[in-house]
Amino acid sequence: MSDEYYDEELEAVRMRRLQEYQRRLIEEQRRKELEARREALLRQILEPKAKERLYNLKLVRPEIARVVEDQLIELAQTGRVRVPISETVVKELLTRIYDQLHRETKIKIKEK
Repeated sequence: MSDEYYDEELEAVRMRRLQEYQRRLIEEQRRKELEARREALLRQILEPKAKERLYNLKLVRPEIARVVEDQLIELAQTGRVRVPISETVVKELLTRIYDQLHRETKIKIKEK
């Protein structure tokens, strides 16, 4: 095997790494753009107190905050809630979601 073969292989590896790096950069840029649009939309549809409540929730329970945000966006886009959305509506939605997540499921075990 010649040095030329190794040089070609090395160049091929470099190109693959460069392409992978570029792909990741593009994905990250898209993700940031989507998140920026989402934040802008939330600023438009939420009253300041409601936005503050969601921000505080996001610090503690980001996964629940994401679910609430998704539902609020859907409600606003379909016209099922009056915009701007008040803190009261956000609290009601949070209560419903929290109840759904923490419902007790009872399992009965039959004794023989």
